[in-house]
Formats: sequence, C-alpha cells, structure tokens
Amino acid sequence: MGIFDFLTGEFIDVIHWVDDTRDTMVWRFEREGHEIKYGAKLTVREGQAAVFIHEGQMADVFTPGLYMLETNNMPILTTLNHWDHGFKSPFKSEIYFVNTTRFSNLKWGTKNPIMCRDPEFGPVRLRAFGTYSVKVTDPARFMTEVVGTDGEFTMDEISFQIRNIIVQDFSRLIAGCGIPVLDMAANTHDLGKMLAEAISENIADYGLSLPELYVENISLPPAVEAALDKRTSVGIAGDLNRFTQYSAAEAMTASASNPNGGGGMGAGLGMGMGMAMASQMSQGGPWGAAPAAAQPAPPPPPPVEHIWHIAEKGKTKGPFSKADLGRMVADGKLTRETFLWTAGQDGWLKAEDIQELAQLFTVLPPPPPGA
Repeated sequence: MGIFDFLTGEFIDVIHWVDDTRDTMVWRFEREGHEIKYGAKLTVREGQAAVFIHEGQMADVFTPGLYMLETNNMPILTTLNHWDHGFKSPFKSEIYFVNTTRFSNLKWGTKNPIMCRDPEFGPVRLRAFGTYSVKVTDPARFMTEVVGTDGEFTMDEISFQIRNIIVQDFSRLIAGCGIPVLDMAANTHDLGKMLAEAISENIADYGLSLPELYVENISLPPAVEAALDKRTSVGIAGDLNRFTQYSAAEAMTASASNPNGGGGMGAGLGMGMGMAMASQMSQGGPWGAAPAAAQPAPPPPPPVEHIWHIAEKGKTKGPFSKADLGRMVADGKLTRETFLWTAGQDGWLKAEDIQELAQLFTVLPPPPPGA
C-alpha cells in the first residue's frame, strides 16, 4: 500500500448506525483498535444518541445531527501523531449509539397473588397483568449505571428488573388506593397512569422512563370468582322467598296437569295451591298488594310428593303414590328389581336404586329362619 493510500485511509472515516432490530438499546461502533480518526464524520439519526468514550472516560453525548470530530476539545487519535509507537495509537476511544425511541408492547404481570383489604369483601387476593413501554431519557446515566462496556445491549437484559419494579410498585399502589374490587375495572386507566408516574421516579436513576403503562386485567382467584358468580345469580333471582314459592307453584301446576293421570292427588295439590295463593293475596302476600305493616315470612310450602309409574312386561302402570307402593311391597307385588320412573328422573331405575323408595324394603321384617 502506498503512502498516499495510507494517508487517505487515516483521514477518512464515517461513523453511523442503522438499527434493523426491535430490541437493541445500545450498540458500540466497532473499529480496529477502537481508534477514531481526526476529521471523522459522526452521523446521529433521529431516535438516537451517541456517547463518546475517551480513554475509558465519558467525554461527550451527541444528539441527532452531523458532526466532524476535529474540534479542539476532541482527542486527535490518528496514527500520524504517534510515529514513536509504530503507527499504533496508545489512545483508545469508543462511540456507543443509544436508541432513544420507545420500546413498546412489553409484558408485565404478578407471579403471585397480592393481598389487599377490600372495603366490601374484606381480605382478598388479586392478580394483574398488562403492557408497558420504556424509553432512554439520559443516555450518559444509562451507560454508566446499566450498560457499562457491553457492546450490544438489548431490552431483554433489563426487562426482568423493570418488571420487578412494576410489580413492587403495583402491590404498594393497589393495597393503599382504597378502590373496591368491583370498581377497579372502571379505574384501570387511572391506576396505570399513577403506576407509570411512580415507576418513572424509581427508574430515573437508570436514565430510563416509562412513557406509558396499561393495566389490562385485575382478577380474583377462581374460587372467589365462582362465589361471586353465585352471588350475582342470587341477585338476578330476586327475593328468595318469592323465588321459592314461584318454583313450588310451577311444580304443583305441572303435577296437576299431568295427562297420564295424577288422580285426585293432582287435583288436591292444585286446589291446595289455589287456596294458598288466595290466602296470601288476601293477606298482602307476594301475589297481593303490599301490606301496610311488615308481616312475618310465611312458612315454606310442603314438599311435593312424587308419583310413580311401574314398568312390567313392556307396559307401564300408574301413577301410584308412595303410599300405594308401600302397600304393593307388603303384598309382594313390588320388589327391589321392579323398574319405576317419576318426573325429573333420568330414565327407569330399579326400586332398590331409588333412595326415596329404598326405605320401603327395610321396614318389613326379614324372612323367618328356615323359610
């Protein structure tokens, strides 16, 4: 190589960085011997900052723009100034490019439930998750506090620490905010904003900030959610006394209108139900006008007696009341192997497999010895 080529190579240098990744936060400009030549051009693009390190110490931070490294406050590091070292500069300088754009769609979440005191439910355990974004606001502090001499620093190397800070501050915030669990869904925006402000103060020492943080979901343990669903169902059903009476009336009406024959039993049940309804209407019960004074709650309706059908030789008989079946057992006309069915039962079952009828076979004395 000729001396002209050597001189040309010494005085021409272009320093820049084009990022084609989505998670690189800091990248070191690689140069043989870490030598930055006098007169080199430094290009810093929008969304970047360049940190100049000279002889192991931070010299300057460059914002977006085009710079000629030839001012008096810049070190002259060309090998032409060091003939006594055989064209090898003893001064080491480095340039680190820092990505100052937002790193978005980062995930956070609570690994373990957070214990809180809810004003309505008492002590509860909550879980939460969401997304956040991070931005480098102080490249010099970020280099000294976090990156060090790492030539390629990615978001994954610090995201774990940031998630821990988020969970810690979220636990403190959610435990002291006093917002009921049922109202947290309506306040997730405000919670996220307060949490981002609190965390930005904590990570400012790293040269970072949290421009945005979103709380996507706050949930209760599955067992508590199941209990809450039951409570909601009760609320939808309304007054339990009225709901119970209505259910009993429906069952009795269906029994009385059974086309297969309920006999006098169905008619009696319907008549009794009608009398009960008339009595409650006259007293201002659930179906009548509200009484002037509070009345004691009426007793619950009597249990509905089942009526049964018997299957014999491909034919059905009935219906029979439980008392009828008891007499048939005493006469030997009904055995444990007899198949029976009643409304609400899933198919035909043997008498011994029906809990309600099993006692009919235990009241009889066992066969005498030697029979």
